[in-house]
Amino acid sequence: MDRKYVLVINPGSTSTKVAIYEGEVKIKSYKLEHSKYELEKYDDISEQYQYRLDLIHKWLEKENISRTNLKAVVGRGGLLRPIPGGTYLVSDKMIEDLRLGISGEHAANLGGILARGIGDEENINSYIVDPVSVDEFEEVARISGLNLIERKSLIHALNIKAVSYRRAKELNKKLQDLNFIVAHLGGGISIAPVKGGRMLDVNNASEMGPFSPERAGGLPVGDLAKMCFSGEYSIEDMKRKIKGKGGLMSYLSTIDAREVEDRINSKDEYAKLIYDAMIFQIGKEIGAMATVLKGEVDNIILTGGLAYSNYLVKSLKEMVSFISNVIVYPGEDEMGALNKGVLRVINKEVKPKIYEDEVMC
Repeated sequence: MDRKYVLVINPGSTSTKVAIYEGEVKIKSYKLEHSKYELEKYDDISEQYQYRLDLIHKWLEKENISRTNLKAVVGRGGLLRPIPGGTYLVSDKMIEDLRLGISGEHAANLGGILARGIGDEENINSYIVDPVSVDEFEEVARISGLNLIERKSLIHALNIKAVSYRRAKELNKKLQDLNFIVAHLGGGISIAPVKGGRMLDVNNASEMGPFSPERAGGLPVGDLAKMCFSGEYSIEDMKRKIKGKGGLMSYLSTIDAREVEDRINSKDEYAKLIYDAMIFQIGKEIGAMATVLKGEVDNIILTGGLAYSNYLVKSLKEMVSFISNVIVYPGEDEMGALNKGVLRVINKEVKPKIYEDEVMC
């Protein structure tokens, strides 16, 4: 039988998104919801494997998709050791690191494990694509200014790589021949200079760079240190202030940019000041990344949920269009990006990578 489908699996904290693709066309998709009651039965994320696998099997049966028709399966990449970007075969060592949570526990760690489970059942290849632990830094970018702390690459790699490939295809050029600045603008913000397909630098979206709807971004370190030792806040309090209760949430008690823009349209001057400040910081970071590329920027690409905002896009264009033409790809198609990562291997555009061969530490 001719195998023709790619199964895509994207686990989240309370759901597992699944989709079937034929080429670049999405045939079926669904969001498998997981109740708090069900998940409370498991002590850690890796123990949810069989529960989620059974639900995927049932969904395939319901949709009358025979697993014998699958030619590959791909899962969302989890928190792995630092590795270069690319499409990776799921290996035994990768499974071990995902189960251990070698770089942290996250539902996405189940992506590769679930993909491998189904791949082994059907004797087909299983993959992950561009996990958040992708690290393509130049060594100079790792230096922080304090020898006890190293700058780390934690990045919205899947979407940044996907839109870079998309723009290269539209320009009818090879990604290796292009330089982009890509700004992923969502609940967290990652801004990266992409040279020849490599992400040479990035603000760690949870700790540095512009503030975002829920993250504080880079803060004045002296005042931050005073807060940490004031006795008023625990380490958990501070972590929540930096990620989860920072950014727009800290100032405006919301993470919804649409709500903020409604307030601006209703003449809320304070909301306008804070929103403009976020945009100001995003524009500054884009400008900083232009220097990494020495001004040789083919396009600036704005992507992620905030790129739907005409107000934000217009303001950013006014700030950064002097650097290069601004291209806007609003939203984030994680499922499509995972599928395309596999198609690049199937179509022999790239070779699949082996985790053990690429791990940096």
